[in-house]
Amino acid sequence: MLFDPTKLLLLAGPCSLESEATCRPVAEMLTKLAKQHPELNIVFKGSFDKANRTSLNGDRGPGLQEGLALLAKMKADYGFPVVTDFHERQQAAAVGEVCDVLQIPAFLCRQTDLLLAAAATGRVVNVKKGQFLSPQEMEFVVNKLREGGAKEFWQTERGTTFGYNNLVVDMRSFAQMKALGAPAIFDATHSVQQPGAAGGKTGGRREFVPPLARAALAAGADGLFIETHPNPAKAISDGPNQIPIEEMPALIASCLAVWKAVRGA
Repeated sequence: MLFDPTKLLLLAGPCSLESEATCRPVAEMLTKLAKQHPELNIVFKGSFDKANRTSLNGDRGPGLQEGLALLAKMKADYGFPVVTDFHERQQAAAVGEVCDVLQIPAFLCRQTDLLLAAAATGRVVNVKKGQFLSPQEMEFVVNKLREGGAKEFWQTERGTTFGYNNLVVDMRSFAQMKALGAPAIFDATHSVQQPGAAGGKTGGRREFVPPLARAALAAGADGLFIETHPNPAKAISDGPNQIPIEEMPALIASCLAVWKAVRGA
């Protein structure tokens, strides 16, 4: 099992893998965090293809082959397990050869063939709860994974559509999703997105990441998903939501304090 209930699970990395020059500073920062906080269970994340960009003109990233090569390099050089999302069932086998965790994007969380393909790799599967789903509806997603033979799977809350260009996080979600028998993670950066609100691209309010992350842990979340970047202003995707790498140590320290307090540590 990759999930360890005695440690705070942290899935962190850039939104898009972009390049080695983007990934290495993030991995180096995470290495320092791991040494400083042995109670963290860190998984390095990054997307090889941003397939659901708002605009056709949006940069989608390095692509499958180059992206997997980057993830393999980060795994070999820094020792972290790695996770990436995929969008077509035909990609599952190749992703499973490199990644310890396969992620199902929120918009695709009910795609049966995608879920079964991920389960068939034997790797951990992390499913983002769709913005259009209630926590209770994740029961059917979880059942598909169980019936597909997934050995370990996680659920990630990333906010629910609340009117136009806005998301809201229902803190009851974590208890409801955990009741389904799988860990519940909070996606702190995508939950502050403002989808399509920035003139053909997604906007966001990163200043709300810290309070929401701490609130989620206080509500019982088992882990955090946080996108972080050396220079969010120059990120090819989700720049307004990503945390600058220099702000991560203080953010994680405050989150660990809440996590420990909830568990009586």
